Amino acid sequence: MSTPENPVVFGTEDLLISLCNSVSKVLTAASGSQIHYSAMVQRITKTCLKPDIGCFVLFDGGFSGLVIINFSSLAAMELYERYMRSMGMAQEDLASSHTSDEVGNVMGELMNQIVGDFTGKVRHELQTHITQNQPKMLVLNKQVMLSVDTHLDQPEARRVTFYTGGGNIFYLELAVDRTEFIKLYDFDAQEAPDPDELFDQAGKGHAQVAPPVPAASDDTDDLLKSLGM
Repeated sequence: MSTPENPVVFGTEDLLISLCNSVSKVLTAASGSQIHYSAMVQRITKTCLKPDIGCFVLFDGGFSGLVIINFSSLAAMELYERYMRSMGMAQEDLASSHTSDEVGNVMGELMNQIVGDFTGKVRHELQTHITQNQPKMLVLNKQVMLSVDTHLDQPEARRVTFYTGGGNIFYLELAVDRTEFIKLYDFDAQEAPDPDELFDQAGKGHAQVAPPVPAASDDTDDLLKSLGM
């Protein structure tokens, strides 16, 4: 059996770029302002939830990992306000603090859209399948360590800096099992869903969407315990 002399390899950095592009596309569509990320990535050894709002999602399947986004209060409020105003909400009807349940709900909804876009690209471009848990949003006043090392054989972790249209900063962290996808033969990748369409659907069903609120719940406690916290 023969194999290509120069097979196309898709590794950790490629997964990270795909995830970063999902973050940028979805939040740009949500806020109506350009969200971009740094060309430099940090190689880290620990993944953490940090103040003011931390959000994390576990995924499993073709490969396993953890995605964390740490929003400052300013970044979270900017994204929340821009998103809600695009939905037709008046400024006076918006929450005034990042600790509001409504802000946590909206950020959880956005995180769900981001990971959904990413898993769709994985399915179409890498021809494998991963599943995700419901995003968990936590309002924090101190750093909390999260680790999935016990579930990964060769864990790798990265941190990327993002910038909002208003100049506020937030951070994405990815912990994933070291893996490489090698292209055995040419194929046409199917087109992934358009993020604008995803947000049109999200907007129509906004009243029915009820992501977990930042307050602690039994499900959240169980998940945190499973992560060794």
